[in-house]
Amino acid sequence: MSSTPGMLLVISGPSGVGKTTITHAIEKQVQGAVFSVSATTRLRTLIEADGEDYLFVTNEQFDEMIQNGEFLEYAGVFGNRYGTPRSWVDRELAQGHLVILEIDVQGAVSVKRQRPGALCLFILPPDDDSLIERLRGRGREDESVIQRRFGEARREMEIARNGGVYDIFLVNRNLDDAVARVVALVKHERARRGLA
Repeated sequence: MSSTPGMLLVISGPSGVGKTTITHAIEKQVQGAVFSVSATTRLRTLIEADGEDYLFVTNEQFDEMIQNGEFLEYAGVFGNRYGTPRSWVDRELAQGHLVILEIDVQGAVSVKRQRPGALCLFILPPDDDSLIERLRGRGREDESVIQRRFGEARREMEIARNGGVYDIFLVNRNLDDAVARVVALVKHERARRGLA
């Protein structure tokens, strides 16, 4: 175990903005970085591994975890629930790791309230047109779902801008550039905190 506690990094942004790609790049490029595995009530897809991609639980199990205070944050998203297990985060931080949470604005508010030292980063699209293009380009959903996600994204960006939770707002115009900038920001902040 490290004598220096780790650092909590919260990454948020609307669907289609590239936050998952950026998150995985940080995990690969920053030594000691670990990606938090959320508990979820949604069904597991064929390519997902329980305990690696998500911790898949029933609604009853999720309710029990809430009652037992096991979540650092939790939220409902498009009919499913997601939560960050508190004990896992604490264990990884105690080992000196950079713990990355990819969560929505509501979750970030909860985390920042409990862990004010968390570095919170919000990824923005260059503009509305590019965001809707990215949502359509994923080819995963029909137009009604895309429009719903787009409306939710605009609401989430407005809350993020006005909520006072995020330390950094980064516009993802080019994914490679955004990855390089985020990795540099995280390394700089870890060095500033004496965690390099």
